Order: sequence, then C-alpha cells, then structure tokens
Amino acid sequence: MARLTRRQVLAAAALSSLGGCVSDETAGGSTTPSATAGSGTAESSGETAGAQELPTAEERLPLPMSPTRLREQARSGGPPKDGIPSIDEPAFVDAGAVDYLDPGDPVFGVVRDGTAKAYPQKILAHHEIVNDELAGTNVAVTYCPLTGTVQGFERGGTTFGVSGRLLNANLVMYDRATETWWPQMLATAIPGPWNEEPQIRSLREFRLVWTTWKRWREHRPATRVLSPDTGHARNYQRDPYGSYNPRRGYYDSDSLLFAPLYESDRFPRKTVVMGARTADGAVAFLKDALATQRLMTGTLGDDSVLAVSDPRLETGYVYLNPAQHAYEPDGDAVVGPDGATHAPDALPLARIRTFDAMWFAWAGYYPDTNVYG
Repeated sequence: MARLTRRQVLAAAALSSLGGCVSDETAGGSTTPSATAGSGTAESSGETAGAQELPTAEERLPLPMSPTRLREQARSGGPPKDGIPSIDEPAFVDAGAVDYLDPGDPVFGVVRDGTAKAYPQKILAHHEIVNDELAGTNVAVTYCPLTGTVQGFERGGTTFGVSGRLLNANLVMYDRATETWWPQMLATAIPGPWNEEPQIRSLREFRLVWTTWKRWREHRPATRVLSPDTGHARNYQRDPYGSYNPRRGYYDSDSLLFAPLYESDRFPRKTVVMGARTADGAVAFLKDALATQRLMTGTLGDDSVLAVSDPRLETGYVYLNPAQHAYEPDGDAVVGPDGATHAPDALPLARIRTFDAMWFAWAGYYPDTNVYG
C-alpha cells in the first residue's frame, strides 16, 4: 500500500483548502528572567522584529546534532506555513456547558495560580497551537499529533505559528517576532529560512497533563475548557489522523507518515513514554510500566531520578533524587522516608518537566536516552 502524505491525511478530513499539520504547573519550574528576542522579519503577522520579548530558559536543552544540521533534516509536512492555522483568539466555556466531549476523550489540563484550563485533543489535532493567556501570562499550548506530544511555552508579547515543516516527524513552530524555527519537543531554536542566524536558546516551558475529560473534570470541576468556537470551519468530532477514543487510525498503527531522525526497535514505535530532559541529558519511563509499578528509579546524566505515577489523572512525574530517598505508594499518594504523605505531584524534591511522547519520536531526538520499563 502506498504511504499517504500528511497533505492527503488532512485532505481526507476536509482540510485540503488549507494547502495541505493537575497541580499548579509552576511547581518545580523555571522562573528565569525573560530575554529579548533577536532580529528578523515578520512577514506573516505584521509583528515588529525585536519589539516582542520571548522568555527563554536559563539553560539550553541538548540537541541531537548541530542546529544547522537539524534545519537540513526538516521536511515539508504538506501544508505550507500557517496552512494549519493556530488559534489566536481562543474562547472557553465552563465545564458544565461542555457537550462536545465524551468521558474518555483526551484533554490537556493545566493549573496556574488557581486557574484551571483544559484543551481537548480533538480540537488541537486541527490547529496544533493555541496562543492563550493563563493567569496573566501569555502562553502557547502546542500539540503534535504525529508524535503524541503536548507542551506549553511562555511566549511573551509574540505568538507562535505552524511553520509547515516537520523534524523527526515533530511539529516545527515559528515565533512571529523573529521568525525563528522551534522544534516542539526540543524547545530550542534552530535556523529557519526567515531567520538564518538566531540566538540558539531554549524556551521557558510549563507542564500540561494528558488525561481524560472525565478524570480532569473530577479533579478540577471549576476548569474552563477550550471551545470549538475557534473562528475556523472544522468538524472537531473527526480527527484527521484517527481516534483516541477508541484508539484507531494513525494512533493505533505502527506505521509512520514521516521518517524519524533515528530508528530504534527497542519498543514498538508508538509506545508512550514519560520523557524528561535537562541540559545534562534525557531519561524516559514507559508509561504503562510506571502506572503498574507506581514508582521507578533511574538516572539522567549523573543524577538519580525518581518517577512517580499519578493514578488520579493517569499520568506521571519525574523528580531529581540525588540522595536516593526511598518512597512508597500508598493509595493515590506517596509516603516519604520520614513517614510524611505527599500527592504524586508534590514530593519535596525538584521536579523535572515531563511529557508524554511516542517512543520513536523520543528516541529520534534523544538516541542516547536512558529508558526504564
């Protein structure tokens, strides 16, 4: 059977007119000062280059190869730049007014300063980026259907768009202030055709939890939910790639639409891992194994880490654990060495940003990763 292009997949969902892809999230996160974005052009948005502040992290995350080489590996995903339109004026509704989600539908949840929001996977599959505001902070919620990754970034005064390129089958974003390319999973700048020499730096991230609508609503009943009233004509009941509820199509197949940077046959390609990375390296835990074992240990670079599952939301967290303190599960909670009980997302350890990813994508970007399962 001939392999479908991404353009054909989107066309099958009536997108051909486009030209062709918890706890408070700030816990344990970076609060580094923002840096001013560099120069560049902004042809598509009218934003003035250099006039917008794009917050960046204190430490740069690792890259699998040089930024220039990464640019050379980027491939067209079918739709052109902004052919998959970001949501730039999102609307939200109260949980009680939601009639477009089934209990098992995936949502991406976040809480900041008491503000809870949920972004349905079935909406983001059509847009991939939501430029939003969260508790007074300008943010971008990003989702790549091909790699099963949802990540949040602070965006300062600019917005992000879909570049139309893929790297490692993963969404390549661009910011509309400098036109720099940002591969989503790497969260780090690489040169793009509209900005040849960006300052290579990493974005400031925040955690979103991949869970189900039923679980998120029970956990955060006051949540607001992204509305299907996006200003775009889309059938949000139809995912252009398949379905997560029940799982079928691309999400249930071992085939890929685009080649990864590195091919690993250690696990089936779309096995879900909970991945974490710092400037010192990367580590991954098989999500199903973590849910079964509840606690797992490993190493990231020279550091000992502890992975903890959260049965409430069917997710997990990774912590630095240099003293290798022993913890034990106790129902939905975790008991520390001193006998104190903690929620899975609130251990008295430094938490590392962690997100779901398909194995092929994680291994493609982090071929030297430690993986446990």
